[in-house]
Formats: sequence, structure tokens, C-alpha cells
Amino acid sequence: MKIKAPAKAGTMESNDIYIMIQPNDEDGIIIELESIVMKQFGKQIKQVILETLESMEIKNIHVVAKDRGALDYTIRARVETAVKRAM
Repeated sequence: MKIKAPAKAGTMESNDIYIMIQPNDEDGIIIELESIVMKQFGKQIKQVILETLESMEIKNIHVVAKDRGALDYTIRARVETAVKRAM
């Protein structure tokens, strides 16, 4: 699938994540992450975002994620919503 336009999903509330996506003109997936729990869970959050994108067959995308302590299922939902809005 291909991203056609920028999109966003989520909020900056506690226990949520704000996802902004846009097409990546270069090949690959770029993930920029800011998180209040970066040291403890930064790798896990990036992995969940990457797995969600791969399951949706997204290959060229730039993701900016601002996390406020979201759980995995919330991260997946926000990424899926942003991708669907961008198509």
C-alpha cells in the first residue's frame, strides 16, 4: 500500500500516543520517537510501530511519534488509523 498524504492520529493525553505520518520519498521506513518512557520502552515502541506498518504492507513512510505512556494495543490502533487516513 502507498501513503498519499500526511495524516495524524491520537492525542497528547496521558497513556496515549500522537502519530504523524507522511510519505517518504526515499526508500524505507523512518521512525522518530519522543517518549516519556524512552529509556525503558523506546525499543519496544519502535518495534510495535514497525510491525504494524509491515503487517499493513507499508514500505515508504516517515513516522513521528510522541508517546505519553501508551500501551502496545493503543500504539497499533493509532498507527493503523493514521495510515488509513493517509490513503
